[in-house]
Amino acid sequence: MENFPLYLGGEFVTSAETISVSNPYSGKLIATASKAAIPELDLAIIRAKNSEQKMKKMPSWQKYQILMQIADGIKSKHDDFTRLLASEAAKPWKYASAEVDRAIAVFIAAAEEAKRLPKEYIDIEWTAAGQGREGFVRYFPIGVVAGITPFNFPLNLAVHKIAPAIAAGCPIILKPSSSTPLSMLALAGIINETDLPKGAVSILPMDRITGYKLVTDESIKMITFTGSPAVGWEMKSRAGKKRVALELGGNAGVIVTPTADIEYVVSRCLMGAFSYSGQVCIHAQRIFVHENLIDEFTSLFKQKTLQLIVGDPLDPATDISAMIDEKNAIRVENWIKEAVEAGAKLICGGERSGSIIYPAILTDTKPEMKVNSCEVFGPVVTIVPYTYFDDALKMLNNSDFGLQAGVFTNQIDEMNKAFFELEVGGVIINDVPTFRVDHMPYGGVKDSGFGREGIKYAIMEMMEPRLLVKNY
Repeated sequence: MENFPLYLGGEFVTSAETISVSNPYSGKLIATASKAAIPELDLAIIRAKNSEQKMKKMPSWQKYQILMQIADGIKSKHDDFTRLLASEAAKPWKYASAEVDRAIAVFIAAAEEAKRLPKEYIDIEWTAAGQGREGFVRYFPIGVVAGITPFNFPLNLAVHKIAPAIAAGCPIILKPSSSTPLSMLALAGIINETDLPKGAVSILPMDRITGYKLVTDESIKMITFTGSPAVGWEMKSRAGKKRVALELGGNAGVIVTPTADIEYVVSRCLMGAFSYSGQVCIHAQRIFVHENLIDEFTSLFKQKTLQLIVGDPLDPATDISAMIDEKNAIRVENWIKEAVEAGAKLICGGERSGSIIYPAILTDTKPEMKVNSCEVFGPVVTIVPYTYFDDALKMLNNSDFGLQAGVFTNQIDEMNKAFFELEVGGVIINDVPTFRVDHMPYGGVKDSGFGREGIKYAIMEMMEPRLLVKNY
Protein backbone atom coordinates (compact mmCIF):
# COMPACT_ATOMS: atom_id res chain seq x y z
CA MET A 1 0.00 0.00 0.00
CA GLU A 2 1.41 3.32 -1.11
CA ASN A 3 1.65 6.48 1.00
CA PHE A 4 1.21 9.66 -1.03
CA PRO A 5 3.18 12.61 0.41
CA LEU A 6 2.09 16.23 0.34
CA TYR A 7 3.35 18.40 -2.48
CA LEU A 8 4.43 21.48 -0.56
CA GLY A 9 5.66 24.25 -2.81
CA GLY A 10 8.01 22.11 -4.89
CA GLU A 11 8.88 19.57 -2.19
CA PHE A 12 7.36 16.19 -1.32
CA VAL A 13 6.70 16.08 2.40
CA THR A 14 5.42 13.29 4.63
CA SER A 15 3.35 14.62 7.52
CA ALA A 16 2.56 13.18 10.94
CA GLU A 17 -1.14 12.76 10.15
CA THR A 18 -2.49 10.72 7.28
CA ILE A 19 -5.79 10.18 5.45
CA SER A 20 -6.91 6.65 4.66
CA VAL A 21 -8.36 6.32 1.15
CA SER A 22 -10.59 3.33 0.41
CA ASN A 23 -12.28 2.07 -2.73
CA PRO A 24 -15.96 2.96 -2.21
CA TYR A 25 -17.06 -0.12 -4.16
CA SER A 26 -14.95 -2.80 -2.46
CA GLY A 27 -14.35 -1.01 0.83
CA LYS A 28 -10.67 -1.98 0.61
CA LEU A 29 -7.99 0.43 1.77
CA ILE A 30 -5.99 1.39 -1.32
CA ALA A 31 -3.56 4.03 -0.02
CA THR A 32 -2.85 6.65 2.57
CA ALA A 33 -2.17 10.32 1.94
CA SER A 34 -0.28 12.75 4.11
CA LYS A 35 -2.51 15.37 5.69
CA ALA A 36 -1.45 19.01 6.00
CA ALA A 37 -1.86 20.90 9.25
CA ILE A 38 -1.43 24.63 9.91
CA PRO A 39 2.42 24.55 9.88
CA GLU A 40 2.50 22.89 6.45
CA LEU A 41 -0.10 25.29 5.10
CA ASP A 42 1.77 28.30 6.50
CA LEU A 43 4.95 27.14 4.76
CA ALA A 44 3.06 26.62 1.48
CA ILE A 45 1.70 30.17 1.69
CA ILE A 46 5.18 31.58 2.31
CA ARG A 47 6.60 29.66 -0.64
CA ALA A 48 3.72 30.73 -2.84
CA LYS A 49 4.29 34.39 -1.93
CA ASN A 50 8.00 34.01 -2.64
CA SER A 51 7.24 32.69 -6.13
CA GLU A 52 4.85 35.53 -7.07
CA GLN A 53 7.36 37.71 -8.92
CA LYS A 54 8.85 34.80 -10.85
CA MET A 55 5.37 33.68 -11.91
CA LYS A 56 4.38 37.24 -12.83
CA LYS A 57 7.45 37.69 -15.05
CA MET A 58 7.33 34.26 -16.68
CA PRO A 59 7.04 34.70 -20.47
CA SER A 60 4.13 33.16 -22.31
CA TRP A 61 6.34 30.77 -24.30
CA GLN A 62 7.62 29.23 -21.08
CA LYS A 63 4.15 28.90 -19.56
CA TYR A 64 3.05 27.24 -22.80
CA GLN A 65 5.90 24.74 -22.58
CA ILE A 66 5.20 23.93 -18.93
CA LEU A 67 1.48 23.41 -19.50
CA MET A 68 2.11 21.20 -22.54
CA GLN A 69 4.69 19.21 -20.57
CA ILE A 70 2.05 18.49 -17.91
CA ALA A 71 -0.48 17.49 -20.58
CA ASP A 72 2.05 15.13 -22.15
CA GLY A 73 2.91 13.72 -18.73
CA ILE A 74 -0.73 12.84 -18.02
CA LYS A 75 -1.08 11.35 -21.50
CA SER A 76 1.93 9.10 -20.91
CA LYS A 77 0.31 7.72 -17.75
CA HIS A 78 -3.29 7.69 -18.98
CA ASP A 79 -4.19 4.22 -17.74
CA ASP A 80 -2.49 4.79 -14.38
CA PHE A 81 -4.60 7.88 -13.78
CA THR A 82 -7.73 6.08 -14.99
CA ARG A 83 -7.13 3.21 -12.59
CA LEU A 84 -6.48 5.60 -9.72
CA LEU A 85 -9.70 7.54 -10.39
CA ALA A 86 -11.75 4.36 -10.72
CA SER A 87 -10.31 3.08 -7.44
CA GLU A 88 -10.49 6.15 -5.22
CA ALA A 89 -13.82 7.51 -6.51
CA ALA A 90 -15.58 4.29 -7.67
CA LYS A 91 -15.89 6.01 -11.04
CA PRO A 92 -16.65 3.48 -13.80
CA TRP A 93 -13.63 2.94 -16.04
CA LYS A 94 -15.24 4.55 -19.12
CA TYR A 95 -15.98 7.76 -17.19
CA ALA A 96 -12.62 7.76 -15.41
CA SER A 97 -10.86 7.43 -18.76
CA ALA A 98 -12.91 10.32 -20.16
CA GLU A 99 -11.97 12.45 -17.15
CA VAL A 100 -8.28 11.85 -17.82
CA ASP A 101 -8.83 12.88 -21.46
CA ARG A 102 -10.50 16.06 -20.29
CA ALA A 103 -7.67 16.89 -17.88
CA ILE A 104 -5.22 16.62 -20.78
CA ALA A 105 -7.44 18.92 -22.85
CA VAL A 106 -7.58 21.47 -20.02
CA PHE A 107 -3.79 21.83 -19.92
CA ILE A 108 -3.59 22.07 -23.72
CA ALA A 109 -6.27 24.77 -23.77
CA ALA A 110 -4.52 26.65 -20.95
CA ALA A 111 -1.24 26.43 -22.87
CA GLU A 112 -2.91 28.03 -25.89
CA GLU A 113 -4.59 30.72 -23.80
CA ALA A 114 -1.26 31.55 -22.14
CA LYS A 115 -0.08 32.79 -25.55
CA ARG A 116 -2.92 35.29 -25.90
CA LEU A 117 -3.52 36.89 -22.55
CA PRO A 118 -5.68 39.98 -23.07
CA LYS A 119 -4.26 43.39 -23.93
CA GLU A 120 -6.14 46.38 -25.28
CA TYR A 121 -5.33 49.68 -26.95
CA ILE A 122 -7.72 52.54 -26.11
CA ASP A 123 -8.01 55.72 -28.15
CA ILE A 124 -8.16 58.35 -25.40
CA GLU A 125 -8.78 61.14 -27.96
CA TRP A 126 -12.50 60.36 -28.16
CA THR A 127 -12.94 63.44 -25.96
CA ALA A 128 -11.27 66.84 -26.17
CA ALA A 129 -9.69 66.33 -22.75
CA GLY A 130 -7.91 63.26 -24.09
CA GLN A 131 -6.20 65.00 -26.99
CA GLY A 132 -2.57 63.94 -27.34
CA ARG A 133 -3.03 60.87 -25.19
CA GLU A 134 -3.37 57.13 -25.79
CA GLY A 135 -4.17 54.28 -23.47
CA PHE A 136 -3.15 50.68 -22.97
CA VAL A 137 -4.77 48.04 -20.76
CA ARG A 138 -2.78 45.05 -19.64
CA TYR A 139 -3.89 42.28 -17.29
CA PHE A 140 -1.69 41.25 -14.38
CA PRO A 141 -1.90 38.13 -12.17
CA ILE A 142 -3.92 38.72 -9.02
CA GLY A 143 -1.47 36.88 -6.74
CA VAL A 144 -1.73 33.68 -4.72
CA VAL A 145 -4.85 31.63 -5.51
CA ALA A 146 -6.43 28.99 -3.28
CA GLY A 147 -8.30 26.21 -5.05
CA ILE A 148 -10.73 23.92 -3.21
CA THR A 149 -12.22 20.94 -5.06
CA PRO A 150 -14.75 18.14 -4.37
CA PHE A 151 -14.63 14.36 -4.68
CA ASN A 152 -16.63 13.79 -7.84
CA PHE A 153 -14.10 14.89 -10.47
CA PRO A 154 -10.89 14.61 -8.46
CA LEU A 155 -8.59 15.27 -11.40
CA ASN A 156 -10.49 17.44 -13.87
CA LEU A 157 -12.09 19.91 -11.45
CA ALA A 158 -8.72 20.39 -9.77
CA VAL A 159 -6.84 21.06 -12.99
CA HIS A 160 -9.55 23.61 -13.83
CA LYS A 161 -7.98 25.58 -10.97
CA ILE A 162 -4.29 24.77 -11.52
CA ALA A 163 -3.97 25.14 -15.31
CA PRO A 164 -5.59 28.62 -15.51
CA ALA A 165 -3.52 29.76 -12.52
CA ILE A 166 -0.29 28.77 -14.28
CA ALA A 167 -1.44 30.44 -17.50
CA ALA A 168 -2.36 33.62 -15.60
CA GLY A 169 0.93 33.64 -13.70
CA CYS A 170 -0.56 33.00 -10.26
CA PRO A 171 0.87 30.67 -7.62
CA ILE A 172 -1.80 28.25 -6.39
CA ILE A 173 -2.41 26.14 -3.30
CA LEU A 174 -4.89 23.35 -3.96
CA LYS A 175 -6.97 21.60 -1.31
CA PRO A 176 -8.32 18.39 -2.91
CA SER A 177 -11.15 16.41 -1.37
CA SER A 178 -10.02 14.21 1.52
CA SER A 179 -12.10 11.40 -0.01
CA THR A 180 -10.27 11.45 -3.35
CA PRO A 181 -6.84 13.14 -3.06
CA LEU A 182 -4.71 10.52 -4.80
CA SER A 183 -4.99 11.50 -8.46
CA MET A 184 -3.87 15.07 -7.76
CA LEU A 185 -1.02 13.93 -5.53
CA ALA A 186 0.03 11.67 -8.39
CA LEU A 187 -0.14 14.64 -10.76
CA ALA A 188 2.28 16.47 -8.44
CA GLY A 189 5.03 14.15 -9.67
CA ILE A 190 4.50 15.42 -13.22
CA ILE A 191 4.24 19.07 -12.14
CA ASN A 192 7.47 18.72 -10.18
CA GLU A 193 9.37 17.80 -13.35
CA THR A 194 8.59 21.15 -14.99
CA ASP A 195 10.43 24.46 -14.72
CA LEU A 196 7.75 26.04 -12.54
CA PRO A 197 9.28 28.07 -9.70
CA LYS A 198 9.35 26.19 -6.43
CA GLY A 199 6.34 27.36 -4.46
CA ALA A 200 4.18 28.01 -7.51
CA VAL A 201 2.04 24.91 -6.88
CA SER A 202 1.16 23.13 -3.65
CA ILE A 203 -1.27 20.20 -3.35
CA LEU A 204 -2.29 19.74 0.26
CA PRO A 205 -5.06 17.47 1.53
CA MET A 206 -6.31 18.97 4.79
CA ASP A 207 -9.37 19.10 6.99
CA ARG A 208 -11.95 21.85 6.73
CA ILE A 209 -10.69 23.67 9.83
CA THR A 210 -7.19 23.96 8.39
CA GLY A 211 -8.66 24.83 5.00
CA TYR A 212 -10.44 27.87 6.40
CA LYS A 213 -7.05 29.53 6.76
CA LEU A 214 -7.10 29.75 2.98
CA VAL A 215 -10.21 31.89 3.39
CA THR A 216 -8.85 34.19 6.09
CA ASP A 217 -5.12 34.53 5.34
CA GLU A 218 -4.39 37.93 3.78
CA SER A 219 -1.69 36.50 1.51
CA ILE A 220 -4.35 34.63 -0.45
CA LYS A 221 -5.85 36.97 -3.05
CA MET A 222 -8.47 34.68 -4.58
CA ILE A 223 -10.47 31.58 -3.68
CA THR A 224 -11.86 29.36 -6.39
CA PHE A 225 -14.18 26.78 -4.86
CA THR A 226 -16.25 23.91 -6.24
CA GLY A 227 -18.58 22.22 -3.78
CA SER A 228 -21.78 22.59 -1.80
CA PRO A 229 -23.79 25.84 -1.63
CA ALA A 230 -23.78 25.89 2.19
CA VAL A 231 -19.98 25.77 2.37
CA GLY A 232 -19.43 28.03 -0.64
CA TRP A 233 -21.63 30.92 0.46
CA GLU A 234 -20.30 30.77 4.02
CA MET A 235 -16.78 30.89 2.60
CA LYS A 236 -17.64 33.93 0.51
CA SER A 237 -19.08 35.71 3.55
CA ARG A 238 -15.80 35.17 5.41
CA ALA A 239 -13.45 35.95 2.53
CA GLY A 240 -13.29 39.70 3.14
CA LYS A 241 -11.56 41.52 0.28
CA LYS A 242 -10.57 38.37 -1.59
CA ARG A 243 -11.91 37.64 -5.02
CA VAL A 244 -14.14 34.57 -4.93
CA ALA A 245 -15.36 32.20 -7.66
CA LEU A 246 -17.96 29.60 -6.67
CA GLU A 247 -19.28 26.61 -8.62
CA LEU A 248 -21.97 25.13 -6.41
CA GLY A 249 -24.00 22.63 -8.38
CA GLY A 250 -27.73 22.37 -8.94
CA ASN A 251 -30.77 20.29 -9.82
CA ALA A 252 -30.57 20.69 -13.57
CA GLY A 253 -33.66 20.45 -15.73
CA VAL A 254 -34.35 19.02 -19.20
CA ILE A 255 -37.26 19.99 -21.46
CA VAL A 256 -38.39 17.49 -24.11
CA THR A 257 -40.64 19.02 -26.78
CA PRO A 258 -42.83 17.28 -29.42
CA THR A 259 -40.28 17.95 -32.19
CA ALA A 260 -37.55 15.95 -30.44
CA ASP A 261 -36.26 12.55 -31.56
CA ILE A 262 -37.29 10.36 -28.61
CA GLU A 263 -34.67 7.64 -29.06
CA TYR A 264 -31.89 10.22 -29.20
CA VAL A 265 -33.34 12.10 -26.22
CA VAL A 266 -33.53 8.93 -24.13
CA SER A 267 -29.95 7.97 -24.95
CA ARG A 268 -28.69 11.38 -23.89
CA CYS A 269 -30.89 11.60 -20.79
CA LEU A 270 -29.68 8.18 -19.73
CA MET A 271 -26.11 9.47 -19.69
CA GLY A 272 -27.08 12.80 -18.15
CA ALA A 273 -29.11 11.17 -15.39
CA PHE A 274 -26.97 8.25 -14.36
CA SER A 275 -23.31 8.75 -15.34
CA TYR A 276 -21.16 8.45 -12.22
CA SER A 277 -24.32 7.58 -10.24
CA GLY A 278 -25.65 11.11 -10.73
CA GLN A 279 -22.80 12.58 -8.64
CA VAL A 280 -22.38 15.37 -11.16
CA CYS A 281 -23.32 18.99 -10.51
CA ILE A 282 -25.03 19.21 -13.94
CA HIS A 283 -26.73 15.83 -13.46
CA ALA A 284 -30.02 15.76 -15.40
CA GLN A 285 -32.30 15.55 -12.37
CA ARG A 286 -35.68 16.92 -13.51
CA ILE A 287 -37.03 15.92 -16.93
CA PHE A 288 -40.06 17.83 -18.23
CA VAL A 289 -41.71 15.96 -21.10
CA HIS A 290 -44.57 17.14 -23.30
CA GLU A 291 -47.80 15.31 -22.43
CA ASN A 292 -48.07 13.81 -25.93
CA LEU A 293 -44.69 12.09 -25.50
CA ILE A 294 -44.62 11.23 -21.83
CA ASP A 295 -45.82 7.62 -22.04
CA GLU A 296 -43.46 6.74 -24.88
CA PHE A 297 -40.54 8.55 -23.23
CA THR A 298 -41.10 7.01 -19.79
CA SER A 299 -41.47 3.48 -21.17
CA LEU A 300 -38.30 3.67 -23.28
CA PHE A 301 -36.33 5.46 -20.55
CA LYS A 302 -37.26 2.73 -18.05
CA GLN A 303 -36.31 0.01 -20.53
CA LYS A 304 -32.88 1.53 -21.16
CA THR A 305 -32.31 2.23 -17.46
CA LEU A 306 -32.88 -1.40 -16.55
CA GLN A 307 -30.20 -2.39 -19.08
CA LEU A 308 -27.47 -0.43 -17.30
CA ILE A 309 -24.74 -2.63 -15.83
CA VAL A 310 -24.08 -2.17 -12.11
CA GLY A 311 -20.75 -3.41 -10.81
CA ASP A 312 -17.03 -2.95 -10.24
CA PRO A 313 -15.74 0.43 -11.48
CA LEU A 314 -12.57 -1.25 -12.75
CA ASP A 315 -14.63 -3.34 -15.18
CA PRO A 316 -14.84 -1.47 -18.52
CA ALA A 317 -18.42 -2.77 -19.00
CA THR A 318 -19.73 -1.14 -15.82
CA ASP A 319 -22.17 1.77 -16.15
CA ILE A 320 -23.09 2.28 -12.48
CA SER A 321 -21.00 1.64 -9.40
CA ALA A 322 -20.93 2.69 -5.76
CA MET A 323 -21.59 6.21 -4.58
CA ILE A 324 -18.75 7.93 -2.77
CA ASP A 325 -19.83 6.47 0.60
CA GLU A 326 -22.67 4.65 2.30
CA LYS A 327 -23.77 7.79 4.16
CA ASN A 328 -24.70 9.48 0.90
CA ALA A 329 -26.31 6.32 -0.46
CA ILE A 330 -28.53 6.16 2.64
CA ARG A 331 -29.44 9.83 2.19
CA VAL A 332 -30.52 9.25 -1.42
CA GLU A 333 -32.45 6.12 -0.43
CA ASN A 334 -34.31 8.14 2.22
CA TRP A 335 -35.17 10.92 -0.22
CA ILE A 336 -36.67 8.36 -2.60
CA LYS A 337 -38.70 6.81 0.24
CA GLU A 338 -39.92 10.25 1.38
CA ALA A 339 -41.13 11.03 -2.14
CA VAL A 340 -42.96 7.70 -2.47
CA GLU A 341 -44.58 8.12 0.95
CA ALA A 342 -45.78 11.57 -0.18
CA GLY A 343 -47.44 10.19 -3.32
CA ALA A 344 -44.68 9.81 -5.91
CA LYS A 345 -44.54 6.67 -8.04
CA LEU A 346 -41.27 4.73 -8.26
CA ILE A 347 -41.06 3.42 -11.84
CA CYS A 348 -37.88 1.44 -11.28
CA GLY A 349 -34.73 1.24 -9.16
CA GLY A 350 -34.12 2.98 -5.86
CA GLU A 351 -32.89 -0.12 -4.03
CA ARG A 352 -29.71 0.24 -1.98
CA SER A 353 -26.94 -2.33 -1.58
CA GLY A 354 -24.27 -0.85 0.67
CA SER A 355 -23.03 2.24 -1.16
CA ILE A 356 -24.80 1.34 -4.40
CA ILE A 357 -28.14 2.93 -5.34
CA TYR A 358 -29.80 1.32 -8.34
CA PRO A 359 -30.87 3.98 -10.90
CA ALA A 360 -34.27 5.34 -9.89
CA ILE A 361 -37.04 6.93 -11.95
CA LEU A 362 -39.85 8.79 -10.17
CA THR A 363 -43.12 10.18 -11.54
CA ASP A 364 -46.09 11.98 -9.91
CA THR A 365 -43.71 14.06 -7.83
CA LYS A 366 -44.36 17.50 -6.40
CA PRO A 367 -42.03 20.51 -6.79
CA GLU A 368 -41.43 20.76 -3.03
CA MET A 369 -40.15 17.16 -2.69
CA LYS A 370 -36.41 16.94 -2.02
CA VAL A 371 -35.91 14.90 -5.19
CA ASN A 372 -37.03 18.01 -7.10
CA SER A 373 -36.20 21.02 -4.94
CA CYS A 374 -32.75 19.96 -3.69
CA GLU A 375 -29.61 18.71 -5.38
CA VAL A 376 -30.02 14.96 -5.08
CA PHE A 377 -26.44 14.19 -6.23
CA GLY A 378 -27.39 10.58 -6.83
CA PRO A 379 -28.84 8.30 -9.55
CA VAL A 380 -32.40 9.66 -9.33
CA VAL A 381 -34.53 11.44 -11.93
CA THR A 382 -38.07 12.76 -11.87
CA ILE A 383 -40.23 12.83 -15.00
CA VAL A 384 -42.88 15.56 -15.12
CA PRO A 385 -45.45 16.20 -17.88
CA TYR A 386 -46.25 19.64 -19.30
CA THR A 387 -48.75 21.01 -21.80
CA TYR A 388 -47.31 24.33 -22.99
CA PHE A 389 -43.66 25.26 -23.55
CA ASP A 390 -44.04 28.35 -21.36
CA ASP A 391 -45.17 26.09 -18.52
CA ALA A 392 -42.06 23.93 -18.92
CA LEU A 393 -39.83 27.02 -18.74
CA LYS A 394 -41.56 28.15 -15.54
CA MET A 395 -41.26 24.70 -13.95
CA LEU A 396 -37.58 24.50 -14.80
CA ASN A 397 -37.02 28.00 -13.35
CA ASN A 398 -38.86 27.02 -10.17
CA SER A 399 -35.61 26.21 -8.39
CA ASP A 400 -33.10 27.81 -6.06
CA PHE A 401 -30.43 26.68 -8.52
CA GLY A 402 -29.50 27.74 -12.04
CA LEU A 403 -26.43 26.04 -13.43
CA GLN A 404 -27.34 24.58 -16.84
CA ALA A 405 -30.47 23.41 -18.65
CA GLY A 406 -31.08 21.13 -21.62
CA VAL A 407 -33.81 21.73 -24.19
CA PHE A 408 -34.62 19.20 -26.91
CA THR A 409 -36.39 21.07 -29.70
CA ASN A 410 -36.12 21.66 -33.42
CA GLN A 411 -38.03 24.96 -33.36
CA ILE A 412 -36.00 28.17 -33.56
CA ASP A 413 -38.56 30.14 -31.54
CA GLU A 414 -38.35 27.63 -28.66
CA MET A 415 -34.55 27.69 -28.75
CA ASN A 416 -34.53 31.48 -28.56
CA LYS A 417 -37.20 31.66 -25.88
CA ALA A 418 -35.35 29.12 -23.73
CA PHE A 419 -32.12 31.09 -24.07
CA PHE A 420 -33.73 34.39 -23.10
CA GLU A 421 -35.99 33.13 -20.31
CA LEU A 422 -34.25 30.27 -18.53
CA GLU A 423 -32.50 31.43 -15.35
CA VAL A 424 -29.30 29.44 -15.76
CA GLY A 425 -25.65 29.91 -16.66
CA GLY A 426 -25.91 27.80 -19.80
CA VAL A 427 -28.66 26.57 -22.13
CA ILE A 428 -27.81 23.41 -24.06
CA ILE A 429 -29.98 22.83 -27.13
CA ASN A 430 -30.69 19.24 -28.20
CA ASP A 431 -28.59 17.79 -25.43
CA VAL A 432 -28.67 17.33 -21.68
CA PRO A 433 -27.45 19.95 -19.18
CA THR A 434 -24.68 17.48 -18.33
CA PHE A 435 -22.88 18.47 -21.54
CA ARG A 436 -19.65 20.35 -20.92
CA VAL A 437 -16.47 20.92 -22.87
CA ASP A 438 -13.68 22.44 -20.89
CA HIS A 439 -13.01 25.70 -22.70
CA MET A 440 -16.61 26.96 -22.61
CA PRO A 441 -17.72 29.44 -19.89
CA TYR A 442 -19.14 27.39 -17.06
CA GLY A 443 -20.99 28.53 -13.96
CA GLY A 444 -24.41 29.38 -12.68
CA VAL A 445 -26.79 31.87 -11.11
CA LYS A 446 -28.84 31.85 -7.91
CA ASP A 447 -27.50 29.18 -5.53
CA SER A 448 -25.48 27.56 -8.31
CA GLY A 449 -22.59 29.92 -7.93
CA PHE A 450 -20.70 33.10 -8.63
CA GLY A 451 -18.21 33.73 -11.44
CA ARG A 452 -17.22 31.47 -14.32
CA GLU A 453 -14.85 28.64 -15.04
CA GLY A 454 -13.70 27.45 -18.46
CA ILE A 455 -10.05 28.08 -19.21
CA LYS A 456 -10.12 31.59 -20.70
CA TYR A 457 -12.83 32.72 -18.28
CA ALA A 458 -11.04 31.31 -15.24
CA ILE A 459 -7.83 33.06 -16.32
CA MET A 460 -9.71 36.36 -16.48
CA GLU A 461 -11.02 35.78 -12.94
CA MET A 462 -7.39 35.41 -11.81
CA MET A 463 -6.12 38.65 -13.37
CA GLU A 464 -6.53 42.39 -12.75
CA PRO A 465 -6.66 45.04 -15.52
CA ARG A 466 -4.21 47.92 -15.25
CA LEU A 467 -4.46 51.08 -17.36
CA LEU A 468 -1.52 53.04 -18.77
CA VAL A 469 -2.23 56.50 -20.27
CA LYS A 470 0.57 58.18 -22.23
CA ASN A 471 0.57 61.95 -22.70
CA TYR A 472 2.58 62.83 -25.79
